[in-house]
Amino acid sequence: MKKITVIIAPSKFEALRKRMIETGVCGLTVTSAEGFGVQKSKLEKMKDRDIAVEFLPKSKIEMVVKDAEAETVIKEIIDCTRTGRIGDGKIFISEITDVLRIRTGERKEDAL
Repeated sequence: MKKITVIIAPSKFEALRKRMIETGVCGLTVTSAEGFGVQKSKLEKMKDRDIAVEFLPKSKIEMVVKDAEAETVIKEIIDCTRTGRIGDGKIFISEITDVLRIRTGERKEDAL
């Protein structure tokens, strides 16, 4: 199993949520986050002066999928969120060794 963590602009979240449902992902966790990447910060006009925004609003989406589904899900995420501009976000992929559904006691892929 793979845990896929996606960091994107909040404006991309709804399209990604719909795409993940169409792709068959059975669960998402979403967290509002702030951060910066290559762009470091952003200047915004406030009345008559520029103000540096150090941390930009982001959405952090986490999901665990079966190994066989991971590459398809990653391709769908890229297709849904890529604009080619700075700020498109990042995808982190990590191994999950076990999952346990508390209610039923199911483990591994049966618990997804």
